Amino acid sequence: MRVGSRSDLGGGERGSLIEVSPANNNRPAMGEEREGEEELLVPPLNFAMVDNGIFRSGFPDSATFSFLQSLGLRSILYLCPEPYPAANYEFLKDNGIRLFQFGIEMCKEPFANIPEETIREALKVILDVRNHPVLIHCKRGKHRTGCLVGCLRKLQRWCLSSIFDEYQRYAAAKARVSDQRFMELFDISSFKNLPLSFSSTRSSANR
Repeated sequence: MRVGSRSDLGGGERGSLIEVSPANNNRPAMGEEREGEEELLVPPLNFAMVDNGIFRSGFPDSATFSFLQSLGLRSILYLCPEPYPAANYEFLKDNGIRLFQFGIEMCKEPFANIPEETIREALKVILDVRNHPVLIHCKRGKHRTGCLVGCLRKLQRWCLSSIFDEYQRYAAAKARVSDQRFMELFDISSFKNLPLSFSSTRSSANR
């Protein structure tokens, strides 16, 4: 395993790419069922497709690994500061999936402090098609994941009402004004020269 630290990010946060080498194993290939058995694919909490090659969810566990395997993931973008569990590391190793970790502390209003530079660095990972298919997740797939996806939607030129509707769909009763304010004020001008490799069809329909 090789851990390569990225440059220091805003607010003392640090992003890193953790590479794990695939291991040889004798498990059945995807789609190959054992005789007399039917595999049940269970998605993680709050799983959804964000765009072509981009997915979001809450924290995956062993019960959801088969489902994630079916997505053919190349990367996982993890937004919590806590170390990744050993079982999850084994899953990454077995499937040759790269882990990008951007540790954003869980904050509660009125003291929410979302590190903007960390969000920018995470967006660069998402925009790089070499990392697709990629899964974005935090603990519950609500606030940290919601803010990151909301900022991605700004790049796709979604209107704010549509961005907030999507955020609230996952955050529900725990939606935060501070999160929505962060998305509203997030400056996308530094990304204007980056190519957008995903669809933005909804933006024109909601402007």
